[in-house]
Amino acid sequence: MISLKQLTPQSGKPYWLATLFSLNMFGCASHDAIQTAEYVDIDKYMGSWYVIAHIPTFLTGDAYNSKETYTLNKNGTIATEFSFNEGGFEGEEKVYHPKGVVKNKQTNAHWGMQFIWPFKAEYLISYVDEAYETTIVARSSRDYIWLMSRSPGMSDTQYDKMKSKIESLGYDMSKIRKVPQQAEETR
Repeated sequence: MISLKQLTPQSGKPYWLATLFSLNMFGCASHDAIQTAEYVDIDKYMGSWYVIAHIPTFLTGDAYNSKETYTLNKNGTIATEFSFNEGGFEGEEKVYHPKGVVKNKQTNAHWGMQFIWPFKAEYLISYVDEAYETTIVARSSRDYIWLMSRSPGMSDTQYDKMKSKIESLGYDMSKIRKVPQQAEETR
């Protein structure tokens, strides 16, 4: 976890980039609320999810093999590992470890995702199917979205159905990027 103290000019780290990321991810924009799932069973939601499509952040514009893995900690926070290959299937693997915090304990569908202390990005589970095989994570500002699946592939019919759900949330569909995924066994 990166703290703001570590992001100083003397540290040699790109503090200005982190500041820009913070303002972009954590800024407060005025938009209509996103409808979240009625209830998310946290235990069922834990595990690995492949990013099938997204509106990329500045870090993930050319991501391949994007995957999120969630593990529930004893204190109720969610350890997260976000990984992807940069620029291609053989590209450098990037791995990030944000911490998730459930903000709405009644639905478990509203999280804060902390990449940089003390900021928590809005993370809204807008949709999860009954089998916990497909999910859509959205943001009220409609700047980013993630369509994820338990497997690295999705049928065209299912993908079109999920794109319709994303569009109904008020997203600009021209910004959606399908993430190239390679089956785990061939990596």
